[in-house]
Amino acid sequence: MQTYGRIQQTTANPRQLEADLLVRAAAKLQSVHDDWASGGLSDALTFNRRLWTILATSATSEENPLPLQVKQNIGNLAIFIFNRTVSIESEPEPTKLASLITINREIAAGLRGE
Repeated sequence: MQTYGRIQQTTANPRQLEADLLVRAAAKLQSVHDDWASGGLSDALTFNRRLWTILATSATSEENPLPLQVKQNIGNLAIFIFNRTVSIESEPEPTKLASLITINREIAAGLRGE
């Protein structure tokens, strides 16, 4: 996350950075999903949770010019992600990762305008 802060200061397009980080988080989760026995679940979930904490905090702040509806949607999505993460941590199953992977990829695509 420190890298996120440093890169964000030097990057002209924060949306691209956010998209790249979401894709990176999705790739970490996908790797765990595809090779469940290799481990790495805790690291992948922690990276994703930290990323979403930063995204949600930034997007829902009063200073952010996003429309209220968008802020609420991002906040609700973050709550879902946090709850799903807790569910996965308490009862680990590779199939539970699919929703987190899909959300990250879809939000990244939207940020990139795809």
